[in-house]
Amino acid sequence: MPPRVKIEVSAGGVIYRCEEGRPEVVLCRHIGFRQQIVWSLPKGWVEPGEKIVAAALREIREESGLEGEIVEKIEPIHYWFYHPLEKVRVKKTVHFFIVKAIGGDITQHDFEVEEVRWFSIEEAIKFCSYKGEKEILKKIKSRLIELCQKEKIN
Repeated sequence: MPPRVKIEVSAGGVIYRCEEGRPEVVLCRHIGFRQQIVWSLPKGWVEPGEKIVAAALREIREESGLEGEIVEKIEPIHYWFYHPLEKVRVKKTVHFFIVKAIGGDITQHDFEVEEVRWFSIEEAIKFCSYKGEKEILKKIKSRLIELCQKEKIN
């Protein structure tokens, strides 16, 4: 009998701030399925009846401790993985947004996250554990630099 397939939809974001005209982004450290250390963008499940934008902002707040405002949507990522605890294949779609940090505190993250840290965009690309999220960071790097340069001028 082939393994069952589960469909999951998540939402999150690249939450950023500008420091001296350069973007910094947040990554969250947690322990993965195989007990490995994982650095990733804040994201999580979209609850039944919840709008994707609301879920993204909620998950960012829960996982990073930060409040943010949506700047723009990023193309979603799609991937498959095997969930060893549920013994099921998962087809996942994650909707991401560029989100400007407007408040909060990175020490106020929830229990699922072990640490939250600000990284330069270059460091975030290097440290991020997931290929799809690395690609997102590479893709939006110039956009984040542009947003921070505009902010520096104003």
